[in-house]
Amino acid sequence: MNIELRTISADGWRVWRSVRLTALSDAPDAFGSRLLDWADAPEVRWRERLSIPGAIDLLAFDSDGNVPVGMVTGTPVKDNASRAELISMWVAPAVRGRGVATALITAVARWAAVTGAATLALSVMPDNVAARRTYERNGFAVCHESGDLLPDGRRELVMLRDLGSERTVGD
Repeated sequence: MNIELRTISADGWRVWRSVRLTALSDAPDAFGSRLLDWADAPEVRWRERLSIPGAIDLLAFDSDGNVPVGMVTGTPVKDNASRAELISMWVAPAVRGRGVATALITAVARWAAVTGAATLALSVMPDNVAARRTYERNGFAVCHESGDLLPDGRRELVMLRDLGSERTVGD
């Protein structure tokens, strides 16, 4: 599938909001946020979300460039310059299994390597087997770090990807 990745700034908050609300509706158990937390959020909150210092926010668009079909954010880790984090990953159900997730993950991994990160981290719900498999196919492995505590007492799984190969691309 041909897709176009676009970096979204705070000025693109309306399209980001549309995709994010769709993601939270489609996969309510896959995210730390809930649809209820964001459904009525004011413009300023969306703009702040898209203004995380040093972060990259990406949307994937279909081959016509009109319909957003995926999203992801890469953020620096404040207390660890050698690590970046992948958050807010989602791909529309109609295009899953067609390379959109890999394109988004690859773009964030390249961004992270350019920023000097040696490792890309993410958190995933422990029962989200499909997401875990996607991340594993893209070089992530579950590590022994404790993830965030969930309301039911379980913890998110932390997965890591070494960025060594991305740092040598283009050198």
